[in-house]
Amino acid sequence: MSGEILSPLQTESRVVLPGGVIAILGGGQLGRMTAMAARTMGYRVRVMDPEAHCPASFVVDETIVGRWDDADAARHLASGADAVTLEIEQIGVDALRRVAQLAPLRPGVEPVRIIQDKTLQKAWLAEKGFPVGPFRVVRTEAELQEAVPALDSRVFLKIGRGGYDGRGQARIGMEAPATEEAIRAAWHAIGAQPAVAERALELDLEISVMAARNPAGQVCSYPAARNHHENQILEWSVLPAGIPAALERRAEELASSISDALGIEGLLCVEMFVTRSGELFVNEMAPRPHNSYHQSERGCMTSQFEQLVRTTCNLPLGDTSLVAPAAIVNLLGEVWIDRKPNFAKALAVPGVRLHLYEKHTPRIGRKMGHLSATGATADEALARVLEAKRLL
Repeated sequence: MSGEILSPLQTESRVVLPGGVIAILGGGQLGRMTAMAARTMGYRVRVMDPEAHCPASFVVDETIVGRWDDADAARHLASGADAVTLEIEQIGVDALRRVAQLAPLRPGVEPVRIIQDKTLQKAWLAEKGFPVGPFRVVRTEAELQEAVPALDSRVFLKIGRGGYDGRGQARIGMEAPATEEAIRAAWHAIGAQPAVAERALELDLEISVMAARNPAGQVCSYPAARNHHENQILEWSVLPAGIPAALERRAEELASSISDALGIEGLLCVEMFVTRSGELFVNEMAPRPHNSYHQSERGCMTSQFEQLVRTTCNLPLGDTSLVAPAAIVNLLGEVWIDRKPNFAKALAVPGVRLHLYEKHTPRIGRKMGHLSATGATADEALARVLEAKRLL
């Protein structure tokens, strides 16, 4: 870097070359894997996280400890950085704005502000004409009592801010009738806070598409991934999704169009529902790397983590072509509870690799790592990771 002092606006279109400093808001496993990709490409990395010994801390130059809404810690993170990105969307807007005053922030303040609150996100998607299932934004119990019958009395209730991996969600009318008492219980189960009530759809499968967009406006998408959830937590994901070609094109075009409409600079993962009647609906979005594309490290020409480094540094986008079918299965804290995982047995399965996040306290539902595999087909890759997990 030269001694010339440039404003963020002046540096906005500059390419950040190897040797530059990338800052990441968040030091979880996504920040860790992004930092590892950045290291491979010759960049220096710092992260901000509430935990000093977060997963990324073991592979970066510096860890700044700060809450997600800590604007001072965010300022410290961005000072001297060539570009800033994120691995978690729940960063305070004031902290994001502070960062953007000091360095190019990719994906940008406004896309994150919209996405981090599901009540804003869902309304934005509907306003822009993107396909979403029937829903209502509810801010009071009375509004929820009205919304449930209007949504055919089978409803998923999701809090606006902070919910992920099944947290902050409630089901209404699935296992028992949607009585007034059941609706009230669901409202209090999510903390009586603004939420989105969504009609339960008759699903065939769940997919996701990762789109990437760089500051020059170049956009590309990855092949769709097929996902399977248990208790609202991703259990496994596989590339390719194995869906009809026409549906694949629609899904990829949808993700790219949303990325363009948001004006995002970085990654955007769009989770989608495919109904039994063949309709395609957007479920949720994430402006960062995503669990359902961890297998891109094995199966694609450019992993999602390298792609994030490229978009952050204003480099040309990498080739997203699939080079081999690949799958991942998550390893949750349950694997460690009352037992010692037999990693040697798991790694004896052909094509399987182990990815651990250096989280030292396993808890039920906590993502501790994942297994990945490639295969001649998507089914073979998936069978390998599931067999490896069984052998643990």
